[in-house]
Amino acid sequence: MTLAMDLGPVSASAAAKGRSKIERRMMWRALLFVAPAVLLLAAIYIIPVLVLAGFSLTDYQLGALSTRFIAFENFVQAFNDPVFLRSLTNTVIYAVIVIPLGVFLALGLALLVYNRKRSRAFWEAAYFLPVTATLVAMATVWQFLLHPSIGPVNAAIKWLGFEPVAFLSNPTLLIPTMAMIGVWQILGFNTVLFLAGLTAIPKDLYEAARLDGARHPFDRFFTVTWPMLGPTTLFVVVTTSISAFKVFETVAVLTKGRFGSETLLFDLYLEGFEYSNTGYAAALTLIFLVIILVLSIGQTLHLDRKVHY
Repeated sequence: MTLAMDLGPVSASAAAKGRSKIERRMMWRALLFVAPAVLLLAAIYIIPVLVLAGFSLTDYQLGALSTRFIAFENFVQAFNDPVFLRSLTNTVIYAVIVIPLGVFLALGLALLVYNRKRSRAFWEAAYFLPVTATLVAMATVWQFLLHPSIGPVNAAIKWLGFEPVAFLSNPTLLIPTMAMIGVWQILGFNTVLFLAGLTAIPKDLYEAARLDGARHPFDRFFTVTWPMLGPTTLFVVVTTSISAFKVFETVAVLTKGRFGSETLLFDLYLEGFEYSNTGYAAALTLIFLVIILVLSIGQTLHLDRKVHY
């Protein structure tokens, strides 16, 4: 009896050690499975950001044989640079126009297309077509359409008896014009997302709302459709905001930054690749990344409280 009692704690300890070995073995196997994804993430995202942060603290120029550490001088220069401040203002104005129009117009189109029976596939393809087109090529088409003398848009304006409008050379109209092109570009993608969200709403909810007294379509929209589209709307708002702040091709093709039309990415491109100011361009890139990160996280935290999953 004494021998058995002595063996009890020993066997329990041995069993615990065996479980510990198994757990360690499983942990190492899990790490081996995760390692490729972690290494890929580090190679694509983490290491480049660290290198970028390092360049932003120097006065390095592309091709230079030497450089020096200047701490945060590039960031101070950015917020005292009138070109950067103008590009930041232009980007904000562009986003303020594109985000609400890109979201709510897409929602309206999705509601119109959703109840179509025979022609729904046609309208889905028609609205999604601009998404599949290369924006550089389509910007060239828009350049022709908005031309002050040979463009069809100004031809229609003159036919109505008005003076032609310089859409791409008037500083007051330039950013709104490019914003409308941005809305046209993103509208189809957002419409398809809202159509997917509408399809996922159970039909029983509409019937229940109708029985509860929501007989008007607007009542059913605000009591059923809009709340149930919360997750889709959150995703659409965040992706549209990121796309709006990433505007580059339209500026590069239509104006090349003339007439004060620079945006954040275009200014970054000029500093990094045209003027070879690599250190300053790295600082501008970090500022851009911080803006996108704060915007995305802020929108997600704010809208997520109002979303019904």
